[in-house]
This record gives sequence, structure tokens and C-alpha cells, in this order.
Amino acid sequence: MGVLVKKRVYTCGLDAAIDVMGGKWKGLILFSLHEGPLRFGELRRSVPGISERVLILQLREMEASGLVHREVYHQVPPKVEYSLTDFGQSLNTALMPLGEWGEENMERIQAIP
Repeated sequence: MGVLVKKRVYTCGLDAAIDVMGGKWKGLILFSLHEGPLRFGELRRSVPGISERVLILQLREMEASGLVHREVYHQVPPKVEYSLTDFGQSLNTALMPLGEWGEENMERIQAIP
């Protein structure tokens, strides 16, 4: 007996984009990987406030959705690097204007009760 997979249905492009991003951490991880590949520890330091467990879960989800590539180097000690795929880079590029808007309006947003 096969497993039924429910096809995702979106009302608009923003709905689809928010679904693949899912929460605040993925956007921050995407931003951190913008400059190039990072090892797990480097990535954790570049995303303040994220726990190791949450970072692992988010990276697994991002790898499954095709946003992030995980490269394992078979050496001693073991080395793993995370980088953006073309799909992840395109989402990061789309998020840049939103980040700029946030920077421009940060004081106003922080003042919201």
C-alpha cells in the first residue's frame, strides 16, 4: 500500500515562499550563508540565539527542500560544510529587499507595543 502525499496548494507566491522559509531561523541561516560555505560551528556563531538542536533541525529541513547543500569531507577530523544551492541563493536574493526594509524601519517596529 502506497503512502498518500498531499500536494501543497498555495493561494499566491508569497504563501509558497513563506512556507519554504518557515519561521525566523531559516531566513537568518540563509543570510549567514550568503557569503559562502560555513561549517556547523561557524554557522551557529553567525546566528545569535539559535540552539544547536534547532539549527540541526532547520538545516535538515532546508537540505530536504533544496535550499542548502551539505558537503561531507571524509577526512580526520571529519568536516561538514553547508552552502546555498542556486534555489537557496535565489530565495536569499528575493529576501534582500525585505531585510533592507526591516533595517530602515527597525526603530518603528521595535516601538510597536
